Amino acid sequence: MKQTTHPPDRRSARVRDGAATAAPSPARTRTRRRPASQQWAAWGFLAPVTVYLALFYAYPLYRNLDLSLRHYTVRSFVRGNAPFTGLRNYQTVFDDPTFAPALLHTAVFTAVCLVFQYAIGLALAVFFNQHFRLSATLRALFLVPWLLPLIVSASTWSWMLNSDSGIVNALASAVGIEPVNWLTSPSWSLTSVIIANIWIGVPFNLVVLYSGLQSIPANLYEAAALDGANAWQRFWRVTFPLLRPVSAITLLLGLIYTLKVFDIIWIMTKGGPADSSTTFATWSYQLGFGNLLPAFGPGAAVGNLLVVAALVFGLVYVRVQRKQALS
Repeated sequence: MKQTTHPPDRRSARVRDGAATAAPSPARTRTRRRPASQQWAAWGFLAPVTVYLALFYAYPLYRNLDLSLRHYTVRSFVRGNAPFTGLRNYQTVFDDPTFAPALLHTAVFTAVCLVFQYAIGLALAVFFNQHFRLSATLRALFLVPWLLPLIVSASTWSWMLNSDSGIVNALASAVGIEPVNWLTSPSWSLTSVIIANIWIGVPFNLVVLYSGLQSIPANLYEAAALDGANAWQRFWRVTFPLLRPVSAITLLLGLIYTLKVFDIIWIMTKGGPADSSTTFATWSYQLGFGNLLPAFGPGAAVGNLLVVAALVFGLVYVRVQRKQALS
């Protein structure tokens, strides 16, 4: 018997396809709706951070920029309607005789503090990475300068470096060294605040660099030791290269923090004597709030110079990181 074959039912296939198109499965519907819900959830989590950044970062920066471009007096600062002066406040700052010394002091203060804070913090991090007895206790003690309020630390250093009753001069006299006017001599005032700031910033470098050392595999040191590398070679060839990303962010954060150090200098020397320890941070405060007739515009202009400096170094860091990632 001859078997007959029936052609496929195209109408039923179209009907089935149409039904499938008209009534998608619940699973497919859920996959379509999920991205929208996730997007709303992401915006919900971002909203508090966005509001916080807008209120406490973006708006103050805008107000500071507005202050630097207008001639504000006490009356106009309260009531508003200060006349627009453009870049005149910046020109006033550049023409001020305090600008060059303040720029030099800011550069020296920042560079010296960064170098010593990083070097001492790295040495301590490598030392504590040996995991000897009482290592955790000693690390906790080294965190004390970082945990203390800055006003307490600065006041303590002011007492220690006091010319008449300070413990530093007392110890120097005990070993036959002439006393030094640490806080009242133009030759030593900047050195005094640098020492105090180094002492305060070392614990931060210690904590960050120590955490970076914990992420280096121990088998790399074992392989280097088997190849005959001594302790210095293991540090220079293994530890230091692998710590570069952590070191970069540590130096960047230390740079931003050191640029804006105000309270330590102001409590210890108030930028003196004779502006010998004046930096941009203390000068900005002196212009805006340290006089009977405050110069809000020039003070804001000096503050904006600090913001620009921090922004430039931040952009350099981002560019270097991108190059390292591409290479």
